[in-house]
Amino acid sequence: MTPLRAAVLGHPIGHSKSPALHRAAYGLLGVDMEYGSFDLTEAQLPGFAGRVRSEPGWRGLSVTMPLKAAFVPLVDRLEGLAASLGVLNTVVVEEGSGGPVLVGYNTDVAGITESFRHAGLARAYDPVVVGAGNTALAAVAALRELGADRIEFLVRDASRSGVAASLAERLGLGVTVSPIDAGAARLSAADAVVSTLPPRAADGLAARLAGVAPTHDGARRVLLDVAYDPWPSQLGEAWEARGGRVLHGLEMLVYQAVEQIVLFTGREDARSPAVIDVMCDSVGVPRRTA
Repeated sequence: MTPLRAAVLGHPIGHSKSPALHRAAYGLLGVDMEYGSFDLTEAQLPGFAGRVRSEPGWRGLSVTMPLKAAFVPLVDRLEGLAASLGVLNTVVVEEGSGGPVLVGYNTDVAGITESFRHAGLARAYDPVVVGAGNTALAAVAALRELGADRIEFLVRDASRSGVAASLAERLGLGVTVSPIDAGAARLSAADAVVSTLPPRAADGLAARLAGVAPTHDGARRVLLDVAYDPWPSQLGEAWEARGGRVLHGLEMLVYQAVEQIVLFTGREDARSPAVIDVMCDSVGVPRRTA
């Protein structure tokens, strides 16, 4: 019998926690699924996609940077949020009449929304997204799902924010784009922040944030820093020192992986607290249940 297979793709990929998350879930669910990792550049991706189409047993792929946009033209169709965002983080291999069919999805949005909800923030009134790359697109959609009606981007290069800003406008959000170097005060006032920058890239913003007087108005303030290595990040430390709640980037990774597992296996019970708890254990995140 051909073994079922799935994997995470990216470059570099050695730091990825996806294998630990997926293997923990499959073990508890009793699903016999091999889950590996492949270090691939954009140039190598078409060849690998062809391999997936030709080898039996493939059920799905987790796709990380820098391949989230590069994989889009290689799939047969996009579903849901992947179609509206133009980036994917998940590829499901379906059986078609003419052979395997590759279908792209985006579960990063669910990862962000569920992270904020677990932290007790059910509605985003005054959100900020730090950065404007592919992960920022998922952040925009997630904040819209959390009820935001406007959004501000803090960016290093305003000329590269057009795609994210255009998406926000298409979703009916008011948009402001501001330079990150002057954004500490604006960040300080936000209730929901998603930092999408790579590790260490927000250190300068963290230093400036530390010099801004905290706002004592009793509002819940939550920061999700998607860069989880090294941890704690300097931005997270500066935010927490001001009394805010910091969400580890692994929080997002857990919840987006849950949705991938549902797509790869068809097992709705992958969303159960028991499965989520063993996934949290596998990467050192606190359990959801007592």
